[in-house]
Amino acid sequence: MFGVYSDGTLDPSYAAYNGLLALQHRGQESCGIAVNDKGVISYYKDMGLVTEVFSHEILDRLRGQMSVGHVRYSTAGASVRENAQPLVMRYIKGTLAIAHNGNLTNAFELHQLLAKQGSIFQTTIDTEVFAYMIARERVEAPSIEEAVHRAVKKVHGSYSMVMMSPQKLIGVRDVHGFRPLCIGKINNSYVFASETCALDACGAEFVRDVLPGEIVVADENGLRSIRDEVTEKKSLCVFEYIYFARTDSVIDGISVYEARKKAGRLLARQNPVDADIVIGVPESGIDAAIGYSEESGIPYQKGIVKNSYIGRTFIKPSQSERETSVRIKLNSLHTAVKGKRVVMLDDSIVRGTTSARIVSMLKEAGAKEVHLRISSPPFLWPCYYGTDIPSKDDLIACQHSIEEIGKMSFADSIDFLKLENLPKMLDVSGIGCSGICDACFSGKYPAEIPNYLVAQKNYDYCTPIKRL
Repeated sequence: MFGVYSDGTLDPSYAAYNGLLALQHRGQESCGIAVNDKGVISYYKDMGLVTEVFSHEILDRLRGQMSVGHVRYSTAGASVRENAQPLVMRYIKGTLAIAHNGNLTNAFELHQLLAKQGSIFQTTIDTEVFAYMIARERVEAPSIEEAVHRAVKKVHGSYSMVMMSPQKLIGVRDVHGFRPLCIGKINNSYVFASETCALDACGAEFVRDVLPGEIVVADENGLRSIRDEVTEKKSLCVFEYIYFARTDSVIDGISVYEARKKAGRLLARQNPVDADIVIGVPESGIDAAIGYSEESGIPYQKGIVKNSYIGRTFIKPSQSERETSVRIKLNSLHTAVKGKRVVMLDDSIVRGTTSARIVSMLKEAGAKEVHLRISSPPFLWPCYYGTDIPSKDDLIACQHSIEEIGKMSFADSIDFLKLENLPKMLDVSGIGCSGICDACFSGKYPAEIPNYLVAQKNYDYCTPIKRL
């Protein structure tokens, strides 16, 4: 997500475009930008990458003083154009544009309540449910921010959101802080973004992270905050550091790059191995490989070449798409690995097919040995907060032991980062770390999960209409 309230320093549409380019790693299914011109909101969105959807001609038509942008990776709702964000909704008090990162765990109950009261849904995503809740509250609330304040008390689960009313840009983060959201500033222009790398892309200076349970509002009077007392423990998704976030981002004061290097160092200490070189699977595995090399003394080399024009395989909607992407995305560097004992660092193993493909590729290139090291613990539980971790039936670690996973991956040895080392991974400053969600590894969910979600994880909130 990306949002701009401009004093004239930033062009909102082009700033949003640049911000979304920096955030493209977070989703490649669809994207969109909405712009507010003195209370009139216009937008454009479609399936595809930012560079595929937007042109200079389109951006030049999106003129205004505020903008909200979004890149989508679906965890609830079908991968269709209707579900692209931001959602732009017209209601009795005006127009609202909203972009959302996360999953509402009580969206089904809210959807049923609203549907029985006559609400008509145009999408199958939980974001629309949230938008309806805000619109309902706004009828009686004295301001849009108060409507948001009231609505967030009725929704559960994970949400970082950026939204735009005719007069204001609003950012909100759930009480657990599952998903990141930060604030930047350039002159008197304010920027809200999922990661700090997007602030850098538009020249904004980092101000601070939005706190769990906080609502921030930017308008002609500057920036202000609304926050009730928060009793829930902070639970930032640890997978942000392992995989999701870009290497050059800093989330809640912790450098993603340093955290990934720390994971590599911890793996080198856990289970040392004799080898000739250390390599990383691009992109997030590279940082862990550098840390492993520094700790072990085994030289780091580039052993895998990435085709930069292929999206991230983890967030492809289907398994067949993921497998096809791996085949054309990665290739071994034969001269680097031939005749060598190789330690290969990767960020995670979900279903196991990707790892087997990469290890086989390295051995076909002449590697004598391939020792697989994973900079996260084994996935044992599904995620209900916005990461597309599948049901336990599809998680390889739920069906096989670590030794069996190693054999199925054709690796000569395998090791995962130990669960107890996750807090150490994020303790990059030596002062300790707390407040992470590791439910997909530990099964300890910080927020209650309704029984229907446990029974049917990938529930669409209403049946999508088939497009001809």
